[in-house]
Amino acid sequence: MTTANAAPAPSAAWKPKAKLELVCPAGTPAAMRAAIEAGADSVYCGFADDTNARNFPGLNFSPAEMAEGIAYAHKRGVKVLIAVNTFPRAGEPAAWHRAIDTIVQCGGDAAIVADIGLLDYAAEKHPNLRLHLSVQAAAANPEAIGFYIERFGVKRVVLPRVLTVQEIATLNKEIACETEVFVFGGLCVMAEGRCSLSSYVTGCSPNMNGVCSPPSHVAYTQERGEFVSRLGEFMINTVPGGQPMPYPTLCKGRFTANGETSHIFEDPASLDASLLIPPLAEAGVTALKIEGRQRSRSYTDAVVRALRGALDAHSRGLPINARALMALSEGATTTRGAYQKTWR
Repeated sequence: MTTANAAPAPSAAWKPKAKLELVCPAGTPAAMRAAIEAGADSVYCGFADDTNARNFPGLNFSPAEMAEGIAYAHKRGVKVLIAVNTFPRAGEPAAWHRAIDTIVQCGGDAAIVADIGLLDYAAEKHPNLRLHLSVQAAAANPEAIGFYIERFGVKRVVLPRVLTVQEIATLNKEIACETEVFVFGGLCVMAEGRCSLSSYVTGCSPNMNGVCSPPSHVAYTQERGEFVSRLGEFMINTVPGGQPMPYPTLCKGRFTANGETSHIFEDPASLDASLLIPPLAEAGVTALKIEGRQRSRSYTDAVVRALRGALDAHSRGLPINARALMALSEGATTTRGAYQKTWR
């Protein structure tokens, strides 16, 4: 006998699904604890310097905070993956080498790396360190991924957000490592690791300095009853007074071309692939990643709980709540991005 509040029972044909790893953002020690308590299988984070691609003021970890966070996570059975995913400046690799060394000293579970030279350093100096290939490396075909596996012993590749589910399934049949894909959060221009727009405007490279649209170059003004956002000398957006103003990133700005003003590069919307969890699992994906290291602790708690619920529903053969993440989406709108391309 069931009660009115009981969850629906799985069908008779239901079989347990393969467990997918939920990889969650941790921009601060507080956010790390929130993600762990909300149900993360692993968290990813970075040091407070140029070595990681979310190098914003007030975010990230000192070596001491990292060691403490790793100890906290390990006591709760959660892995810590540390991003050293920017590209070292020519002739100045010391900070990046030091970051890799510190991961080993702190007991981190994996380093997420993009640069070939840094992968070589990590593989030679710390052969027991698990290496994950960052999305910044933009490796999206068997030949490229095979090179990283053979040469550096990479165990997992974070796939760029340019592939359909079917393309991921085909790729997984041809490579000998795990794959990790983004399931929720912000979208970048569909050319990972090539964020030249922000570099051109601000002089700071997201791929080398770790900051896209740095706050030091952001300005807001009110002009003729509208709010105006600028990045450097470029107007990014205007909205009527009283409406929310999105953060001014060039890829999500509105520009006029051919007499029409629109979001030419990318609409301000969040990726939400939660309903694609079943086909992504069938495609052989190992881990689902949530974007958002620059977000608040409360956001981290809410989004991890929502995705934890979705994964648990999938593992039990139950329906996934299609609207669980809508309130956490940028502009209250979502997209499935390249996973289900309709323009090809």
